[in-house]
Amino acid sequence: MRIRPATSADISLIYQFIQHKAEFDRSVGAYRGTLQTSEAKIRATLFGPTPFAYVLFAEQLGQPVGFALYGFRYSSFAGQPSIWLDDLYVNADYRSQGAGAALMQQLAQIAASHNCTHIGWTADARNHRGLQFYHRLGAGMIKQEGNRCFWQWISADFSKLISDNQHQS
Repeated sequence: MRIRPATSADISLIYQFIQHKAEFDRSVGAYRGTLQTSEAKIRATLFGPTPFAYVLFAEQLGQPVGFALYGFRYSSFAGQPSIWLDDLYVNADYRSQGAGAALMQQLAQIAASHNCTHIGWTADARNHRGLQFYHRLGAGMIKQEGNRCFWQWISADFSKLISDNQHQS
């Protein structure tokens, strides 16, 4: 499994993955809206003068099989950044083959290299497989509002994962 950052040449691929993620979210009842993004918006907001988010791709045998879309946040009280994971999606045929874990490990490495306090995200309570995956990572659900679960993976936990994986390599 190879993880790589997206480039401006990937705009249509990013858009396709966002569409797939929206379809998945609809299938579990987590999204009922209409996508309002476009390739032009992605170009302007992710690859313009001020990138507002970043994308990682998981590839297997040169084929993109998953993506993660994330951005940085800053806490004035902590005086440190954190990462907000907006989307994590792996194509159905490639789930449970390491793509999600590889994306999260790369995200953890990015967070550690930027001295982030944690990685945060939300997941729908009806996405049982996803919730189990996040538990296995060592992340914790910090609260739940209806079907919206708020997750946090603190730096000590992802730093341990990075260290354990480096020792196994």
